[in-house]
Amino acid sequence: MAEPHDLTALEQAAAIARGELSSAELVAHQLGRVAALGDTVGAFVTVTAELAGQAAAAADAVPAGQRGPLHGVPTAIKDLTLTAGVRTTFGSAAFTDFVPPVDADVVRFMRAAGLVSLGKTTTSELGCSLYSEGLVAPPARNPWDLTYTAGGSSGGAAAAVAAGLVPVAQGSDGGGSLRIPAALCGLVGYKPSRGLVPGGPLGFGAFGLPTHGPIGRTVTDVAALLDVLAQPMPGEPYLPPVPPPGGYLAAARAAAPGRLRIGRFTAPMLAEEPVHPDCVAAVDRAAALLTAAGHEVVEVPPPLGPAAWPLFEIVWYVLALSPVPPERESELLPLTRFLRARGAEISAGTLSATLGELQAQVRLGARRTAGCDLLLCPTLAAPQAPVGWFTADGDPAADFDRQRRFSPYCAIFNVTGEPSISLPVGATAAGLPVGALLTGRYGDDARLIATAAQLEHSSGGWDHHPAIWRAVDSANVNGSGVGRSTR
Repeated sequence: MAEPHDLTALEQAAAIARGELSSAELVAHQLGRVAALGDTVGAFVTVTAELAGQAAAAADAVPAGQRGPLHGVPTAIKDLTLTAGVRTTFGSAAFTDFVPPVDADVVRFMRAAGLVSLGKTTTSELGCSLYSEGLVAPPARNPWDLTYTAGGSSGGAAAAVAAGLVPVAQGSDGGGSLRIPAALCGLVGYKPSRGLVPGGPLGFGAFGLPTHGPIGRTVTDVAALLDVLAQPMPGEPYLPPVPPPGGYLAAARAAAPGRLRIGRFTAPMLAEEPVHPDCVAAVDRAAALLTAAGHEVVEVPPPLGPAAWPLFEIVWYVLALSPVPPERESELLPLTRFLRARGAEISAGTLSATLGELQAQVRLGARRTAGCDLLLCPTLAAPQAPVGWFTADGDPAADFDRQRRFSPYCAIFNVTGEPSISLPVGATAAGLPVGALLTGRYGDDARLIATAAQLEHSSGGWDHHPAIWRAVDSANVNGSGVGRSTR
């Protein structure tokens, strides 16, 4: 007999719709798992159990005809995302007592869709690193092996989903922050096209690099949450692409992208770095499955190369200059202080010239791969990294360089604004997940999602669970087995 957390997000919603479970029962069950495993995997900074119970009761009171595909499903919000009335630390001791007065647009969308947040998930400080090891919560650990990082900056979201604390979660991605944790934790992490998901009500667009997005165990769950997040809002700095008929969930369920030409490469783009054979093997497996599905997979040069790194580096330094109360600057981590010090040295003229040159590089890269519908490459240059590995030298400059070499692929597609998804197609000899990255043309999210779903089907499914998944059962979680499914 399956446990409620064994169900995907869409299956949980369907069980609610059939009357087999209530949202209140699901939320109680998942909160029990959070209490049992949350600190072990470092998933949450703040747990909002009382608010979740109230939201679940409200969800159960909504008439059946007014419920969407994810109605009543437990989820979580990244701690970088504004949530009115809920402590939001941005992963930093400098904001440990900050409570926003407003919600981010995506939080409002999720609440309106009937999703129930259990709290705020662990992130890196100000989103500045690809690991989530700060001072406001335990480090986000990979549920497949707790000695390894769950990644960042959406590391807590990935840890929560991979450990079965929530079936799907909101995150954000400014340089790989959804796709990196997904690759490490055996999940599907999706960075939408620039402008598809609004970033309001605050902020300036951050040069178009970051975007909110979903992370989950299946492509259909991720597509369903994308439908919730991808709602146009007045005043956004980028025009949103037109959604497909029936939404992204329909595209995932159809899994019919047509015959595509897919460009494959494995050379790193932001560093001269040897790529681990397991990462290349994941790309090879994805390429073989795509070829078997009828697609043409061809070798192509990477759209950009390591020469683009100094340009991206300058932009990343400037992005670290988020407003921080001057009296609390000393509470920031060494890496954050290092990035902000570098950013403060960059003039407006230098930044403007850098953005112009970066766009010129993007144009050249787009011409190199213009004949391809999708691009396929590794998500990371190595399969995993231990907790503490990036900071081991105590030198923030070395830390930053290690991050660049570990993840030399993802950030380029934040620069181009193209949709990009990490898929858990590979594994190490020890059984740890390895991701491959599929990237589509700008605005063509539907085709990318359809291809990802097709690849998921041909792979035999990706909803696999680590051993920690069975560390607690319903009896231990809620004392009574309430919420057991009859699936």
